[in-house]
Amino acid sequence: MAIAVDIDVMLAKRKMSVGELADRVGITPANLAVLKNGRAKAVRFTTLAALCEVLDCQPGDLLRWEPEDGAGE
Repeated sequence: MAIAVDIDVMLAKRKMSVGELADRVGITPANLAVLKNGRAKAVRFTTLAALCEVLDCQPGDLLRWEPEDGAGE
């Protein structure tokens, strides 16, 4: 996957549980787990904005690009 999700990092920094974040953002813990584990195909900007608001961070703190294996060779 070329986009890595760092929600775990921000959760640890904020000392917050997945359940608490899901509740405060307004999504199910299962949907948050799909996003957190990098299995999501898309994320709504409203969800990303809510995550950033609750975690007091920028989108770049949650998402980053990584080259695919073999890219650039």
